[in-house]
Amino acid sequence: MKLRRVVEHLKQQHWTTVCIDLVIVVVGVFIGMQATNWNAQRETNQRAAVFTERLKADLRVEAWGYDYLIEYNKDVLANADRVLAAMTDDRPLSDEQFVIGAYRATQYEYQDRRRATYDELVSTGSISLIANQKMRETAIAAYSSPLFDQIMNEGRQSEYRELFRKTVSASVQRDLLNQCGDRIVPPLDYRGIVHSLDYPCKLDIPADKIRAAAQALRSREGLVSALQLRFADVETALGNLQQDDPQLLRLREFSETGK
Repeated sequence: MKLRRVVEHLKQQHWTTVCIDLVIVVVGVFIGMQATNWNAQRETNQRAAVFTERLKADLRVEAWGYDYLIEYNKDVLANADRVLAAMTDDRPLSDEQFVIGAYRATQYEYQDRRRATYDELVSTGSISLIANQKMRETAIAAYSSPLFDQIMNEGRQSEYRELFRKTVSASVQRDLLNQCGDRIVPPLDYRGIVHSLDYPCKLDIPADKIRAAAQALRSREGLVSALQLRFADVETALGNLQQDDPQLLRLREFSETGK
């Protein structure tokens, strides 16, 4: 409509009116473009705020899982050390505690990662929406690190775990799982992750079954060397988790405990 008026005034050579109309058109277009830009920026800011809060919540769970993995592997290491000492250093350990410790040394921790927000940001090319550089770098380190899968796979595929399962009867393994297995810890429960595996435990099964399992393990060829390897792998994993990756250590800055 404005452009039509400009054309009419040009035909009639109303130059002042033409200038005024042109200014009105230009200002209108400018204001329209600014309004569009403002709306687009507002939408971007809203998306950034939503993604930042989502990622922060995910990293909070990841920070808890990181500490859980450390505490869990400390428990595995303590049991491996206990059993090795009984087998190689003649430290006294009852048949029951020997079998329980040998079982717990086979265990590994697996967790579902909270990475949906990060994966969405990466797949859509929107990671720059996270303006907090420390949060962005911590997320990249946490979700890109192969360490978590490596530790899980070493535990699941360990020679020692296989030897234990081949040596101890299925019924005793079932009793160990039910009576001395992992305690379930809900996400963000920091108190629960302490000794979630290495807690006081007794087997409610006949003594002869426990004795037979202990004797079978003590006489199993290759068990000591396999357990020594398991011990070394877990000790290395703990070192990697606690010292070797400063970016992973940053996860604790997002924990609820503020470690």
